[in-house]
Amino acid sequence: MNERPVTRSGTPPSFACVLKTCILTFHPLSIGHCTRSSPAMSNHNLNQGQHGRSIRGPQSALTDFLASQNISASRIRAEAQARRASATADQALTASATGTSQPSANPQDEYDEGVSFMSAAAAARHARAQKRKKQDEAIEKIKKSRAYKRRKRAHSESDDDLALALLDEKTTPLPGQMSNCEICGKRFTVTPYSRSGPEGGLVCSPCGRKLSKDEDANKKANKKREVVPKSGAARRKIQSRILDGTYTVGAKNLMTLCIETLASNIHLADDLGDLPPPVIDRIARLLSKSRLLDSRTLDLFLQPHHDTIKVYDAAKLKSDDFIKIFQSVPQLKKLKLRNAIQFTDTVMQYLASRNLALESIYVHGANLLGEDVWLAYLTKKGTHLRSLQIYYTDRHFGDAAVGLLPGVCPNLTRLKICHNQQLSDEGIESIAKLNRLEHLSLQCVKKTNTDPYISVIQKVGSQLQTFSIKKVSDVDDRLLDAIHENCTILSKLRITESEFMTDAGFARLFRGWKNRPLKFVDFQKCRYVDASKPRTNEHMVGLCSQGFEALMEHSGAGLQYLNVHACRHIPREAFERVFSSGKTYPQLRDLEISFCEDVNDFVVGSIFRSCPNLREVNVFGCMKVKDVRVPRGKILVGVPNAVGMRIEGVDD
Repeated sequence: MNERPVTRSGTPPSFACVLKTCILTFHPLSIGHCTRSSPAMSNHNLNQGQHGRSIRGPQSALTDFLASQNISASRIRAEAQARRASATADQALTASATGTSQPSANPQDEYDEGVSFMSAAAAARHARAQKRKKQDEAIEKIKKSRAYKRRKRAHSESDDDLALALLDEKTTPLPGQMSNCEICGKRFTVTPYSRSGPEGGLVCSPCGRKLSKDEDANKKANKKREVVPKSGAARRKIQSRILDGTYTVGAKNLMTLCIETLASNIHLADDLGDLPPPVIDRIARLLSKSRLLDSRTLDLFLQPHHDTIKVYDAAKLKSDDFIKIFQSVPQLKKLKLRNAIQFTDTVMQYLASRNLALESIYVHGANLLGEDVWLAYLTKKGTHLRSLQIYYTDRHFGDAAVGLLPGVCPNLTRLKICHNQQLSDEGIESIAKLNRLEHLSLQCVKKTNTDPYISVIQKVGSQLQTFSIKKVSDVDDRLLDAIHENCTILSKLRITESEFMTDAGFARLFRGWKNRPLKFVDFQKCRYVDASKPRTNEHMVGLCSQGFEALMEHSGAGLQYLNVHACRHIPREAFERVFSSGKTYPQLRDLEISFCEDVNDFVVGSIFRSCPNLREVNVFGCMKVKDVRVPRGKILVGVPNAVGMRIEGVDD
């Protein structure tokens, strides 16, 4: 039987020594960085292993990480002992302070407790000193870092406070680590969504939800208490309404609020019921402004008993939708369509085939309608027409269609043709044959002369109530003289962008005119145009002082709207004489004096004094208007300052 191996000292070797000897003897590879050893070397290593017992094998990743962080079992054990000692010392101090300690019956026990108390206190002091030393070292290291220097330049805190703040940021637990909740004290796993508590520490998920609810409740309470200022979007909306002419000073009435609520929730409506026509019209306007009028919302306005259909934005409607209008409303008399892009020949032919006798047609933007279709419809249905208004039809409603009107539309009282590229002097001559015409409005792309307009005024001027011609640069004073002689019941007069009418012609028109006072006057851009001498007007071309004073003297008592936009040759003295302290214009509500260069603060103030019912004044381009006190309920638009618009309601 083999004998047990023994060492030189006579004691049997340990199991570890035997295992190491076997591995070194029989394993073909070395352990660590050692090569295959000889028997003598094996014996030497065996003897060393017996005394040192230091056998090292492969280490795990966790062991390497703990060693790199200077964390070992002995260190953890020492820190735990120090904490226990500190706790024991605190308990002893508390007991001695309150006098609740019980005397020991054995003097030896008292001696042992005293010794243990002294050792525990020393361990606690040592632990606190070590902790303070490590914190000081960390602070000194932080003070040398770049982050500390950047934060120091941006903040005015003391050096120690700033370093402690950075230390706290670095010692904050990372996601995946454990931490104690600041509020409830429970231990939880930190996540990227863990929120900070009131004292700066982390809180658990239940406490975080409670904090969020409390903060939301506080925010709602603060919103109710605070007066929220108007945002940029709300301010821009108000200014847009001012420019559109739909802004009213003061609170909205109940009907307006109800209509706006219905328009904003139109997708929930199934039927408008028996609402009055004005309310339905306002709803249609709001929907068109928001581009909400389509095939579905159109059905809300199609009622069999209606006789008027007004579509203010038909851009989203198709040809079938227009046909559906004529099918659903058999009593239709008045049709108004804006942006009627898909109002094609097919739709017009269907309208001509139906048993509908339209009395009023208002079509805007129907460029797909051919002139032959217009001629066919007017020939078949023109007898019933009393009003025909055609806008932006470009080339498809020219002299031939206008020349046909006197023969096929004998009852026509209103004619408006705007932005037409085919209408010329020949077509305007044909308008003079409309014996019942009362309202005429023309805007031609082609240049026209004075004679056709004179012919119209001489033949139908005595029955005209409104006369409007836009962009007539070549028309001269002869037309003004014809209006003076033939028109006696006009209430609206518009002549814009004339470059040949003179101040003397305007003065002759209004002086001694038998016509009643006008309610609407628009002489926009009737001024002398010369780029080389823009302010020199030797021949007094356009509306100047004499014409302006004669206008206000004749129609000032009943005038409601006045537009002298860009009539820059009206001097300041003329404005001061017209709006002097002894004159009053009670009906004037809207005044446009933009780009009249001599208008200043005194003139605007005189206008407010002379016009008690004035609602809005536009002064764009009047650079001398700087600081005007606007009365309560008035609107001043276009003041050249940073605001751009002023609505003052505080001055009495």
